[in-house]
Amino acid sequence: MEMSARNRLKGTVKSLKEDGLMAQVTVELPDGQSITSVITRDAAQALSLQQGDTVYAIIKSTEVMIGK
Repeated sequence: MEMSARNRLKGTVKSLKEDGLMAQVTVELPDGQSITSVITRDAAQALSLQQGDTVYAIIKSTEVMIGK
């Protein structure tokens, strides 16, 4: 997979919950942390996502906020 985004986190699909038009995908990273993304159900089905799949969480954002 080639793309310009540099913020790519490789992980494993920990859970996939489809509800209506949307799907919630939780990806477990190698260090045990997880990241959750909400995508369309059609996108999840087009990718044939299943628990245990190796995937990339690709983060494309114009700002990152820090809170304390």
